[in-house]
Amino acid sequence: MNIYDLFKNYHPKNEQEARDQQLILDFINVNPNCLSRDNLAAHITASAFVVNQKMDKIVFAFHHIYQSWAWVGGHADGDEDLLHVALKEAEEETGLKHLKPYSEDIFTIDVIYVHNHIKKGVYVPDHLHLNATYLLIADDNEMPFHNPDEHQDVRWFDLDHVMDMVSENRMKAVYEKAFDLIKKYREKAIQ
Repeated sequence: MNIYDLFKNYHPKNEQEARDQQLILDFINVNPNCLSRDNLAAHITASAFVVNQKMDKIVFAFHHIYQSWAWVGGHADGDEDLLHVALKEAEEETGLKHLKPYSEDIFTIDVIYVHNHIKKGVYVPDHLHLNATYLLIADDNEMPFHNPDEHQDVRWFDLDHVMDMVSENRMKAVYEKAFDLIKKYREKAIQ
């Protein structure tokens, strides 16, 4: 499926997602390089929430750039298969080898503002990440390890308490939306 159809077929979960979906689709229509970070204004990214089978634990990484505990993920870099990107990035960033998607469908979407920063000695201007997030399942007996190029640490956290570790205020709404959905999935599985 091409990148436009991937986002077009997504069913927004709230008004924020509906408006972000329209922005993403409009951007894809006029930016053939939307999958490349060569587009300095915005580009497609894929993130992952990595949870255990019971959906009561989650893996978060302490990011160098954002100085906060956060999800994992990265740039599409030309790959239209965003699930593949999310799985690859999650494995690279956590070291977990037995990741599997809860579903092949996008879990949530968000347009995320990224503040200018220096990465690998290169200035990166303010820009937007047009992000698709996937829900991935991992074995919480498998210990993650951190990639020192990306993070200071990676750990399993109790899903009900991980928000206490997030210091990046602009991301809290993104995470709370997703955590509410994960908790609904968890409750459904218990019934």
